[in-house]
Amino acid sequence: MADPGQAANAESAEANLFPWWILLLWGILTIIVGLMFLLSPEVTTVLFITFLGAYWFVGGIFVIAGLFVDRTNTALKLLLAGVNIFAGLLILLHPFVSAFFALEFFLLFLGFWACFIGAVHLYHAFGSKDAGNGVLGAISIIFGILLLLNSLLVIVMLPFIAGGFCIVSGLTTLYVSYVAKSG
Repeated sequence: MADPGQAANAESAEANLFPWWILLLWGILTIIVGLMFLLSPEVTTVLFITFLGAYWFVGGIFVIAGLFVDRTNTALKLLLAGVNIFAGLLILLHPFVSAFFALEFFLLFLGFWACFIGAVHLYHAFGSKDAGNGVLGAISIIFGILLLLNSLLVIVMLPFIAGGFCIVSGLTTLYVSYVAKSG
């Protein structure tokens, strides 16, 4: 069983990583993003995917610019720049189609990631006889399998799930900012 004092110390240490006002701003921004996903999921999803395309495109240009300063691993950097620029342009030229494919890719990644993390938690649970980690591992694996089996439904629901997660995460961050300011 976990020591309550130890949990409070961990929360206090986490709250001291950043100034309280940065945590407050981050929490507010996260809640706003969550509300955007819940109130206008299609527009927000396309907006975020378009931002990702612009980020990749600009990132590819910066990788090429970096070659003027550091020519080590030139072939790898050119490959990385080419993939970034190509993916960025593809998203910027076709944002609506890209949103669907990006969500599908993200969904597959998230499903496999959840299964992997779940397996790690189960391994840890069996090694340390920690029932909490075992439950978390089982839930993660079930979540990952459901993501992989019901991809179209999840793609439709993903903006709402992201919105709910952002709101819960934002509220939690607001609480941590309050703890940081009080402490």
